[in-house]
Amino acid sequence: MTTERECDQLLVERVQAGDRQAFDLLVSKYQRRLMRLVSRLVHDPAEAEDVVQETFIKAYRALRHFRGDSAFYTWLYRIGINTAKNFLVTQGRRAPTSTESDAERAEAFDDADSLRDINTPESVLASKQIAFTVNAAMEALPHELRNAIVLREIEGLSYEEIAEVMSCPIGTVRSRIFRAREVIAEKLRPLLDMPVDKRR
Repeated sequence: MTTERECDQLLVERVQAGDRQAFDLLVSKYQRRLMRLVSRLVHDPAEAEDVVQETFIKAYRALRHFRGDSAFYTWLYRIGINTAKNFLVTQGRRAPTSTESDAERAEAFDDADSLRDINTPESVLASKQIAFTVNAAMEALPHELRNAIVLREIEGLSYEEIAEVMSCPIGTVRSRIFRAREVIAEKLRPLLDMPVDKRR
């Protein structure tokens, strides 16, 4: 039974041998996950798509140098984060912080339904407020903290993989994730301490 990493490595070797279709398989496999990651940094969907496309172009060109020291997706995510950061710099923007449009998007948070305990209007409202607060808190984080928490909690990467993606020691990753969780918990505390019927 081959692992995901071994499957990716086989596809990489096929690409390195000149098989373009193998790269198409890698793109199909990781396009949505990479888009989710990039969208956390580049909020405009069309711009995020451009960054994802540029990431895959860079990855394709650099693939002949890929040795398999890290998992393919770890390597790809590192390229994606760097491409997004470079894009923001060339646009004269830094990694985004919370804005009104972020607040609107957070209010329309699709996964709020999964946070429900009971389908009462109060619990639905509470779930939406919690989702809004978590999203707003994440958007307001400095980009190093936000990247670390997104890679851990949304993408499900291990601390070791995050350290590779972010090119920093594991201790730094742990510290960033801890600080990000602390900030988010601090923003949530008033909501969680309040009775459900008072959360308005």
